[in-house]
Amino acid sequence: MQPMHRQVFLLATAQALFQIVSVLVMTIGGLAGSILAPSPEWATAPIAAMFLGTAVSTVPASIWMTRVGRRIGFVAGAGLGTLGGLLAAAGMLTSSLTLLCLGTFLAGTYQGFAQFYRFAAAEVASSAFKPRAISLVLAGGVVAALVGPLLARLGGDLLQPAYTASFLFLAVTSLLAVGVLWGVNVPRSVDTAEDKAAARPLKDIVRQPTYLVALFGAVTGYGVMILAMTATPLAMVHHNHGLGATATVIQLHVLGMFLPSFFTGSLIARFGVLRIMFAGIVLLTGHVLFSLSGTGFYSFTAALILLGVGWNFLYVGGTNLLTRTYHTAEKGKAQATNDLTIFLVGLLASLSAGVLQNTIGWQSLNLAMLPWLALAALAIIWLGRKGDPAAVAAVA
Repeated sequence: MQPMHRQVFLLATAQALFQIVSVLVMTIGGLAGSILAPSPEWATAPIAAMFLGTAVSTVPASIWMTRVGRRIGFVAGAGLGTLGGLLAAAGMLTSSLTLLCLGTFLAGTYQGFAQFYRFAAAEVASSAFKPRAISLVLAGGVVAALVGPLLARLGGDLLQPAYTASFLFLAVTSLLAVGVLWGVNVPRSVDTAEDKAAARPLKDIVRQPTYLVALFGAVTGYGVMILAMTATPLAMVHHNHGLGATATVIQLHVLGMFLPSFFTGSLIARFGVLRIMFAGIVLLTGHVLFSLSGTGFYSFTAALILLGVGWNFLYVGGTNLLTRTYHTAEKGKAQATNDLTIFLVGLLASLSAGVLQNTIGWQSLNLAMLPWLALAALAIIWLGRKGDPAAVAAVA
């Protein structure tokens, strides 16, 4: 195996382990929170705490890794995930929502570091292999789709109080990731004086039309996905579906998120980034339409699968498009700003999911997404017609 391919494989394995942690929290975070929360509106607080941890850690993680290297940062992040799982389990044992949220907050800081796996893949890959490397790393989430909901379900009643064992599984999974990440070797970029002198201010990078559309596309995919995914377990319980049915729907949703990654890179190479991102908008619109078709098991299943695939096209496409907008000396601040914005939106979406589900209901919640999706579609069309050099390359 070539060194480049070996590094992508290790990053994909680490991605699988990290996504197991993320999917596990998304599957049972709201259910565990509902046991400890003083009112139903606070049920999704553990999920919101995870996204808060990600938002808080993203910029420091990026800056720190430019100094110490990817491997040290990635290992430290997985270590925080291990501690987070133990604290969340302690929160269930002591009936402390605060301790549970602190645990998921640390799991979120793990996510803050892990979000850079896909950028690390781009850094070790050749130009021709870069789109595929990004998508293959994200494809590690296929394992998470199978294992994450399974661990959540197995751990639900394995120990009492409920879900204690699920969070212990989270700690063990994070610890396994520490071992995998010790093998990661992403060459540290050495910026010359000329590179540093040529580096643009952040505002100049962000003002690029291509950067803005890449960011807005990824934010749309992530925000819509988190809002619907966080609300799904609560909505399914409200409509008399059990934990087994809920875990199955989340499992199929996460498969929809990551299974396309095996070919998303090839689709981007063939049809261009902007067309794939636009297809993601169409698929997310399909999710909304299926959510309006009813509240039976198959309506939830079809909607959540489309939600996953739509997210994949927008997120992989947005990441690929973003890498065309900055130079090596600018990558730390450009990547951190992108991911910080994404996870701030994710935080707001996860916080509002419980409130919206309990006030306006599942179908109205999804219907409210249509104007957001329409704006994203218009932004992609606008960039394609603008003639920006990166956009022209993205369409070609």
